[in-house]
Amino acid sequence: MRQFKRNKAFLFFSFTVVICSMGFGQIKHGLKDGKGRHVIPRGFVVNTNDHKGEVFFDANDYLRMVRLGANTQVIRLELGKLSSFPGGALDNDYLKKLDTLVGLGQKMAIKTVFKMTVYGVDSFVWEDFWKNQNNEHQTYINAWKVVWKRFASNPFVLGYDIVNEPRKLSMDISYDDLTKKHLIPLYQKIIDECHAITANKKVLIQSIFMNKGEGIDNNQYAEITAPLNRSNIIFAPHIYQDKIDFIKPVMDRFDKESDLLNAPILIGEWGFPTFSVTDTTISGKLGQLAYRELYIRTAEVFDEMGVGTIKAWFLGNRSMQNFLPGGPSTWAIFSDKKDAGTVERIYLTDVIASPYPQTIAGDIQSFMFNHAKRILDIKVIPDNQKGISTIFVGANRHYPDGFSILIDTDVVLFHDPLKRVGLQVYKCPPEINPTDFEWDSVTQKLTVRKWPKSNEGIHIKIVPGIRNFEEPLNQK
Repeated sequence: MRQFKRNKAFLFFSFTVVICSMGFGQIKHGLKDGKGRHVIPRGFVVNTNDHKGEVFFDANDYLRMVRLGANTQVIRLELGKLSSFPGGALDNDYLKKLDTLVGLGQKMAIKTVFKMTVYGVDSFVWEDFWKNQNNEHQTYINAWKVVWKRFASNPFVLGYDIVNEPRKLSMDISYDDLTKKHLIPLYQKIIDECHAITANKKVLIQSIFMNKGEGIDNNQYAEITAPLNRSNIIFAPHIYQDKIDFIKPVMDRFDKESDLLNAPILIGEWGFPTFSVTDTTISGKLGQLAYRELYIRTAEVFDEMGVGTIKAWFLGNRSMQNFLPGGPSTWAIFSDKKDAGTVERIYLTDVIASPYPQTIAGDIQSFMFNHAKRILDIKVIPDNQKGISTIFVGANRHYPDGFSILIDTDVVLFHDPLKRVGLQVYKCPPEINPTDFEWDSVTQKLTVRKWPKSNEGIHIKIVPGIRNFEEPLNQK
């Protein structure tokens, strides 16, 4: 724990949005922080309430997020507690709750994104909102201004997801026209007003959520076909895909949209909801094995693209929804009937908590976690002038037998969980200091203070066990 506290200062992010240049094998997504390090945001949607009432979290919950690989949280805002829409009113206690959630995240080096939902008002009619006849847009922006001003100087607030799952519903308009004539101009207005208050924050945008049955190629989100022409933006689509063959095509389309928008992708929500029967059914259409296979394939595509990802929801199972043909379902990753929840749906969380490079001083060229072999394969071009790097390993669930770190053919370190002595050296040239590599069992992270070389490619592998040193490094 002492080492974790010492590392917090290095994780004080001030993000710059980039799409990395497409050099040989280099991923184009992720973010760059204020030191120029390549960052992959991962984490959870954090609800302030559910169908049973308010939800509360404490420091232990945030430590659990960290141990599941989180470095980012997305807090769902309730429009009714921030605005003057009918039935809504500014709630100062709610603002204090937001302060608490941001602060809990900050203590665990977790950045915060706020996402506005339209819950908590008497009604929200999307057609009226788009027509804006009663100045609804400004009323909506005024709700955001409360949040922007409150967190303008907080470096642990990364940005704002400004309209969650915008809808067309009964409007007599095509999705393309709704996007070009209404959504894009609204986004431009909100972004301009946000950046007038806090220019360094990022604005996350989504596409239109299509009506039930109107999805194209099994994608429920309408394609963005017009540029936004704004900076400091992130494309934050959702993917709740239940057909494994459509995961890659859907993500490929999102990738094309990100090029048009000139914005990296951070998947704002992902993971098809699980059904009540799934918790007790191992195989079959709704069984745990099928869900694990679906989630693994999704995670593989995410790794291939290098995108950040936010999983819904870090929540207990106090209530379920009943809108899918498989019966009652939920996005909650815990199965016990508590607000925060503690009993993991392991068939989901073991995939969600995949090892990955969190922060690399330099540029990430590629990374992939092989769930069958339990091998994390990373290629980077490090820059030691930019500070430390962190890799989430998740050894408690992925490497209970210990793990080994292979860096090119020069360095082999290993962690034996039975000895409790951190990292041990199997192979290390005299010019490399093995203490530059530290394992933190509390946060489940590997910290690299200095790479063996800088400004040239390095290949890192993390493999299970402590007797895998004969395996060729280039083996997939």
